[in-house]
Amino acid sequence: MSAQNHVRRMTVPQIMARKGGEPIVCLTAYDAPTAALLDEHCDLILVGDSVGMVVHGLTSTVGVTLDMMILHGQAVMRTAHKALVVVDMPFGSYEDSPITAFKNASRVMMETGCQAVKIESGSYAAETISYLTERGIPVMSHVGLRPQSVNVLGGFRARGRTQKVADEIVANAIAAAKAGSFAVVVEGVSEDLADKVTKAVTIPTIGIGASRMCDGQVLVTPDMLGLFEWTPKFVKKYGNMKGLIEAAAQKYAQEVKARSFPSGEFTYKFSKK
Repeated sequence: MSAQNHVRRMTVPQIMARKGGEPIVCLTAYDAPTAALLDEHCDLILVGDSVGMVVHGLTSTVGVTLDMMILHGQAVMRTAHKALVVVDMPFGSYEDSPITAFKNASRVMMETGCQAVKIESGSYAAETISYLTERGIPVMSHVGLRPQSVNVLGGFRARGRTQKVADEIVANAIAAAKAGSFAVVVEGVSEDLADKVTKAVTIPTIGIGASRMCDGQVLVTPDMLGLFEWTPKFVKKYGNMKGLIEAAAQKYAQEVKARSFPSGEFTYKFSKK
């Protein structure tokens, strides 16, 4: 039996039990090498539809397909053995009806082996969440700034600036929790609204640009590693991947042009028989 079979993976009930307790650590991953590096440090790994923007160069998440999410989910599941892996349901894959949502979500789980899916939770979502969870598919919800609704919202701007919108965000979170979600991502809201949402629901809240008042945090990994020059206000850069890659590429180019790479230590030499 391989060593990875001895590792106990985080479960949905364990995540739910962290409400009001030890903060939940979550990062995104889209490939096997990154998932392997994050797995030991994360409770949750989210295969986010942010992959469309940070990996495929799209301007929003709207163009991400179900096949893309499955491909990246499969890659992550090959090396993540400890964290609970959640795969985003992309735009258009769940809004039509609970039946459509189940068909697509069950495909995601069957083809990737992930433990849960995530959907962006507008007022329409409660019936779908209930339908999925009753049929064995754990659901993480997402309220506040919902990237898949960027064309309706008019851009990636923090949400809850008016009382009406703030009340809608709280109501959506409560509806998602009552429908059976095991956790809810709260994105792009003020600290006081994040606190209000967290206190209003019985499930853990996981913030992204939503302050320390949430029960856990998630960031897009390439953002927090410093791969991009520009990042949202709420992102703290814990590394300088952009600088490291540029410096390494520059040095490689210089050595190739100078014919100093590959030197003898990187060259095959066969003895003549």
